[in-house]
Amino acid sequence: MPPLPVREGVAPSRVFLPVGPWHLLRDFLVQRFPYMPAQVLLDRLARGEIVDGEGMAQHIDSLYVPLRWLWYYREVPAEACVPFDLPILHRDDRLVVVDKPHFLASLPGGRHLKETALTRLRQSLDLPQLSPLHRLDRDTAGVLMFCVDPLDRGAYQTLFQHRAVYKEYEAIAPIRPELSLPAVYRSRLQAKADEFVVEEVAGEPNSETHIELAGRRSGLGLYRLRPHTGRKHQLRVHMSAMGIPICNDSFYPVLREYAQADDFSRPLQLLSRAIAFKDPHSGKMRRFESQRSLDWDE
Repeated sequence: MPPLPVREGVAPSRVFLPVGPWHLLRDFLVQRFPYMPAQVLLDRLARGEIVDGEGMAQHIDSLYVPLRWLWYYREVPAEACVPFDLPILHRDDRLVVVDKPHFLASLPGGRHLKETALTRLRQSLDLPQLSPLHRLDRDTAGVLMFCVDPLDRGAYQTLFQHRAVYKEYEAIAPIRPELSLPAVYRSRLQAKADEFVVEEVAGEPNSETHIELAGRRSGLGLYRLRPHTGRKHQLRVHMSAMGIPICNDSFYPVLREYAQADDFSRPLQLLSRAIAFKDPHSGKMRRFESQRSLDWDE
């Protein structure tokens, strides 16, 4: 168990101390976190805000002791508020299911800490042990599931690992009359070096999406997407590769300059519409559907 509790919905972070040449702990931390001003790290040590596995505060003159973990609370300066609600679709003793809005990150990471679905729910529901069962991109809205009790998490995660969860998405994108739909698109995806995006590469496919056209309006199509796998940005890459990139996608096919953190004017037109599965505890079929809708007037 971490030596620090969840604070305001945020779990503590940790850093491992490897064998190395450092004499003082502060020297290691300054090198380990080059993006953080050294004075910020020194001030946190002076305040005793970094602790070891026993909860003992480290100080500005603490010696470097390798092969152990240190714990701390991550901070994000000037985090932009995401002004959208996070409705709860379902809650019981094991599951919390929400209807995530666009622009709200699922989990803490990068420049998002408190303005995430997980942090909001831990605070509003007073569930400090709440944990994610899967995730949605910050840019994607819709059904998102969390587990209440860590002891129940493994059974639900096994469903995702064994691809026993039915996932249905909707997207708005251009229409290509020459495309033969419905179709199954497969490709091999891998992270692109030094970038947040992924790319298709040669080799055995590791991603698969069923794509069908469900409606038309004003030159755009409403597409129903059913991913068989769950690779990062899979739906966005597959739609772009077919020549029908999702409306307002700032990553594919061309990586555009990232919008300001408080710019909510162009939501990605991608929605996690529904999730269904056989509950591993009750044996009953469960289905949760988003109440949101996409914007046809893009």
